[in-house]
Amino acid sequence: MFYRRGVAADSSQTIAAFLDYLKVEKGLAPLSVAAYQRDAKQFAEFLVKRRRNLLTARRDDVRAFLDQLFSHALDGRSIARKLSALRHLYKYLLLDRMIAHDPTLNLDSPKQWKVLPKALARDEVGRMLDAPAQRAQTKLSPAYALRDHAMLEVFYGGALRVSEVTTVKLEDAKLDLGYLLVRGKGDKERIVPLGKTAIEALAEYLKEGRPKLAREARSNFVFIARGGRPLTRQLVWKIVSAAGGVAGRHTSPHMLRHSAATHMVEGGADLRTVQTILGHADISTTQIYTHLALDRLKSVYAKHHPRAKARKAVE
Repeated sequence: MFYRRGVAADSSQTIAAFLDYLKVEKGLAPLSVAAYQRDAKQFAEFLVKRRRNLLTARRDDVRAFLDQLFSHALDGRSIARKLSALRHLYKYLLLDRMIAHDPTLNLDSPKQWKVLPKALARDEVGRMLDAPAQRAQTKLSPAYALRDHAMLEVFYGGALRVSEVTTVKLEDAKLDLGYLLVRGKGDKERIVPLGKTAIEALAEYLKEGRPKLAREARSNFVFIARGGRPLTRQLVWKIVSAAGGVAGRHTSPHMLRHSAATHMVEGGADLRTVQTILGHADISTTQIYTHLALDRLKSVYAKHHPRAKARKAVE
């Protein structure tokens, strides 16, 4: 029969009993015990908001706790470690008959969760796109500057992958219509709209910069190196990293792509539209941005719904 052997329902006492078990019976090192303590205490503090404690927690409480960690972009390995700590805690409580059911059973491993990549803030992207690149001055420096600026604008404006930027062809740039024809993974084509800034930067590069880089060489690619040679992935990464350094932030092409997606969702774009622009074959890949959409949904609701705010007390 289920009973509590002298341990009060208070979470602090539950944690203290668990730590004694880890020290005495399991013989864990002090650092390991401290890590278990931090994770158990964090979950206990989360439960207070749900009016529960460690002994009354349910499976949906554990899941909500992990979802909150996930929404704060904590990496999957860290979340998995916290779940492991909770599983050890509830295994102890179950064996010691302090609880009747283990709320951590049958939960997916966070190691398999897709974690939202790091994104730049909007002002950081602005500084990065507006900052002039630092390079040795040569006759081709103005052409390089036009190319690099256009490339960065297209990266962010179209949320493209590195491979898509390096392989976009001249006939794919439909600037008069405001879009690029992009060939993504699996050689699948998709139409990617571009904003006014990206279109203007790309048009200026194609008119003033690219001819100087191409010289007499013939190339179908939009973005080229000197002599019409195709750009390598390494060079593209170097260009993006250099622009981020000027703006004071470590960046990568991947971060620009995910920053664009993040800002679209924060601005109210639905996930299906973002999926189409990013070229995700499966909506589940795009759903890593779901918590951003939910945050915006709650924000709009709180701002506009007449019953969202607490009513003032009637005097």
